[in-house]
Amino acid sequence: MSAPCRYAVRSCARSIRTNGSFRSSTSFIQSTQSIQRRHESTAAATNPKIAGIVDQISQLTLLETADLVSSLKSRLNIPDLPVGGFAAAPAAAPAAAEEADEPAPAAQEKTLFNLKLQAFDAGAKAKIIKEVKGLLGLSLVDSKKFVESAPKMMKESVPKEEAEKIVATMKELGATVVME
Repeated sequence: MSAPCRYAVRSCARSIRTNGSFRSSTSFIQSTQSIQRRHESTAAATNPKIAGIVDQISQLTLLETADLVSSLKSRLNIPDLPVGGFAAAPAAAPAAAEEADEPAPAAQEKTLFNLKLQAFDAGAKAKIIKEVKGLLGLSLVDSKKFVESAPKMMKESVPKEEAEKIVATMKELGATVVME
């Protein structure tokens, strides 16, 4: 219990003792009971079938819950969303559905590339960290960890012109970036 709550309880107890009346305490008890009745009525208003399911799910272990989620995803055909999630998913979902329906043309030129940081020159490490920080919007510490963990995927689905610019910039700084 926090200090203000303790203070409030003590002052209420003092006022009850000094006044000698229990009128204020009975009104407090009545208001507490009305809140409790309101809560119970809300709980009773929910579907008993759903209440039973909630009770069963709340008793599952973490591994059982993970199995439940994967089973529901497969049964309801819910795709796994990338981290970062809901905002980016609706735009990507229709494109994926179109690709699945149409066979890919054999001679179509690739326009989107994935950029992968393969290696870097140790002398230019600070410059490369700064450039990665600017490109990916990471903090300085995260950029340093990213560069040190090379080879690592930098960006995915980058247009050809932008990818070539990034590769050229990183090459000037002393890093090896590959377009895949």
